[in-house]
Amino acid sequence: MFHIQYDESMALFVFFGTIVGYNFVKYDAWVRVRKKPMTKQLKIIAALSLISLVLVGYYFFHLKRITQVVSVIIFAITALYTLPFFPNKKNARNWAGVKIYIVALCWVGATLVLPYINAEIPFTANFFTKCIQRFVLVFVLILVFEILDLANDDPHLKTVPQTIGVKRTKILGFSLLVPFWIVGILSFTVHDLIINLIMVVTLMLFIFFANTNRSRYYTSFWVESVPIFWWLMMVFL
Repeated sequence: MFHIQYDESMALFVFFGTIVGYNFVKYDAWVRVRKKPMTKQLKIIAALSLISLVLVGYYFFHLKRITQVVSVIIFAITALYTLPFFPNKKNARNWAGVKIYIVALCWVGATLVLPYINAEIPFTANFFTKCIQRFVLVFVLILVFEILDLANDDPHLKTVPQTIGVKRTKILGFSLLVPFWIVGILSFTVHDLIINLIMVVTLMLFIFFANTNRSRYYTSFWVESVPIFWWLMMVFL
C-alpha cells in the first residue's frame, strides 16, 4: 500500500514473532495455569515456538532502533493479554470488554506500524487513515468470532454480543464497515476503492450469516482467510 521495498528482516521478524505471540497466548494458560500435560503435539509446538523465538531475537537486532522500541511495546501488550501483571488480578484477556481492542491494536502494530516506521517514511494523513481502517477491519472480524463463541464465552468477559446482543452486534459491524470504505476516498485510488468495496460486501455477508450454530470452520478457516483474500486482491487485481 505504501510501495515499501521488500525488507527481509522486517518480514521475517513479524512472521516468526506472530508464531511466538500466538502460541504464547494460546498455550500459556493451557500449560501454566491449567497444568495440562505436555503431549507430543504440545512439545512440537513448544519446539517450533522456541526456534521462532531465537529467530525473532536475531532479526530484532536488524531493525531500526525506533522499530525495536515499538515492537517491545507491542510485545508488552501481547504479554498483558496473557499474563496477570498485578498480584491477584486477571490478565487483560479476562478484563471486561478489553480483549477486542487489544487484539486489534496488536494487528495494526505488527502489520502496519512496524513496517512503516522501519522504512523511515514520514507520517502522513494516509498512514493514520490506513491505521483506522485496519483497526476497524480486525474489530469487525472479531465481532464474528464473538457471535459464534457466545454460547461458550465466560459471561464476565463482557464481549460485544454479551453486552448488546447478537442483532445489535451485527448492526454495529455493518455500521463500522461504512467508514471502513468511506475513509478510503481521502487517499485511495479507484482501484483500491473497488477492492475495499468487495471487502465490505464480503464482511457484511460473514456478519449476516454468523450465528452460534455455525461450524468452527466458519471462523477458523473462512473468516481467518479474509485478510489473505484482501492481500491477494491488492497484489493480483
